[in-house]
Amino acid sequence: MTSADDFVIQLALEKGVITQSQINVAQARIDAHTDLTTAPPKLVDALIEGKAVDVLQLSKLLADEFGMPIVDLPSLRIPNQEALATLSRAMAVRYTVFPLAKEGSVLKLAISDPLDVDTIDSLGHILKLTIEPSIAPVDDIKRTIERFYGKDETELNAMIGDFSMSGAEVEVKTVAADGGTSTDEGDAPIIKLVNQIILEAIQRRASDIHLEPLEKRFRVRYRIDGVLLEIENPPKRLQLSMIARLKIMANISIAEKRIPQDGRIQINTSGKQIDLRVSSLPTAHGESIVMRILDKDGLQLGLPELGFLSDDQQIVERLIALPDGIMLVTGPTGSGKTTTLYSCLHFINKPDRKIITVEDPVEYVLAGINQVPVRHEVGMTFASALRAMLRQAPNIVMVGEIRDLETAEIAINASLTGHMVFSTLHTNDAPGAITRLIDIGVKPFLVSTSLRAAVAQRLVRKICKQCKKAYTPDAKELRSLNITPQQASSATFMHGEGCPNCNTTGFRGRMGIFEMFVVNEEIQRMIYDNAGTSKLRDKARSLGMRTMREDGIRKVTSGMTTIEEVVSITVGDAN
Repeated sequence: MTSADDFVIQLALEKGVITQSQINVAQARIDAHTDLTTAPPKLVDALIEGKAVDVLQLSKLLADEFGMPIVDLPSLRIPNQEALATLSRAMAVRYTVFPLAKEGSVLKLAISDPLDVDTIDSLGHILKLTIEPSIAPVDDIKRTIERFYGKDETELNAMIGDFSMSGAEVEVKTVAADGGTSTDEGDAPIIKLVNQIILEAIQRRASDIHLEPLEKRFRVRYRIDGVLLEIENPPKRLQLSMIARLKIMANISIAEKRIPQDGRIQINTSGKQIDLRVSSLPTAHGESIVMRILDKDGLQLGLPELGFLSDDQQIVERLIALPDGIMLVTGPTGSGKTTTLYSCLHFINKPDRKIITVEDPVEYVLAGINQVPVRHEVGMTFASALRAMLRQAPNIVMVGEIRDLETAEIAINASLTGHMVFSTLHTNDAPGAITRLIDIGVKPFLVSTSLRAAVAQRLVRKICKQCKKAYTPDAKELRSLNITPQQASSATFMHGEGCPNCNTTGFRGRMGIFEMFVVNEEIQRMIYDNAGTSKLRDKARSLGMRTMREDGIRKVTSGMTTIEEVVSITVGDAN
């Protein structure tokens, strides 16, 4: 038994946390250890295994004895990036410490053993900083290192064993100085590292992987539930090799570094096929790579999983079952428009209906649906593809986005000749879709005749189901969404406390908040008379339309998301 263990047990005995009889029982368990292939447990571990004391109790004892704060690492949601950059993963693992914050020349560290003065002195000397320690259980420190620094080499190799590219593995090649190509056996670690980054992103439910060359480092970030999280950065010297590997996997030119390029990667992992859409962009310090992870499972969501409450779901089901007309989904990039449209198509995809889509690019391949990619280099634009599609006698047409007058007019003519047309627009709200169509040159009478509805949406994070707890918001929080005391009295406010299931963020997954602008006869007449967006919005509100903020409030008071989420997403929708 080490002197540190002696001290901890003696302290626990003096404070009455354990008894001598419990120590005797633990020692008897150690003495009875007969397995020669494993070392007998330490006395402290035997006491913990025998439930005489738990790790948190011991940490609190040490914290009180040494006058140090105790830190709750499992609840740490966003690490201090400056502190992470100060202490490398190797040092954190070697000394079993985790950096909490850096304030000037002071580095705050979570440690497990306050008696280990050598570790504190060594780190202070190496980093040339003053170390300010806090206490945390050793297992919490190890898990937090893995969570924010990434996995170690052993776990990496195990993950790579489960990874296979669809088709033959591509040999890594680099461009030689003479313009030819050469194969380097030393590239094998690069393949493993790139595979690990992709696999870990999939396991952590990331939607994007960002590899960004900066002046002195090569930054890697995952977008998880809409929020970017930086992981341990690869060495800057590996930047060119990693980018070359990804470009080869995506089947784009590694020799061309002056212009943006796009490609795709298909991988199989755990028996599941996942597509990655790859974009390269030249920057001042090298090529930036963004990989968008496209998981088909997300497209087969039912309308409730998208975030539609029962009343809105009934409206959507009625709209998408109409025989003709246009239904638009609006919102900024990344607001879930494509997922909503695909889920609607999945809902109405029956053997007796012919569905054709035109997309730029085709993000997801869906069974039973004819999907046409836009190819500008050969003249296959949205408009020309849409014009040709109509000769294929479809029942339902989806246009990835209405970008210009020609596409809009063909889509409207299709809706007027017995086709149901789905498409997207980039507008801030649902009534703004009318103004946008008129602005690009569509005649108001055509808009009023063809448009059936416009649905605006944003994405908010859902509270983690495994750590959600009821709480009472303060008056300031309620005022931020204009929630009345009457509404609050019957509401169920929830928030996530943070757990391993949600990576201690308190959130897991996202859902939509919606604004359903349905066109009836009154609104048709107003569109025909070229009424402005504000008048259309007022009329729709009087007919029962809820704004995105009001839909968000319903989901807050139902315990599905938080006040902060809705406020941040609907900041411009106060009315």
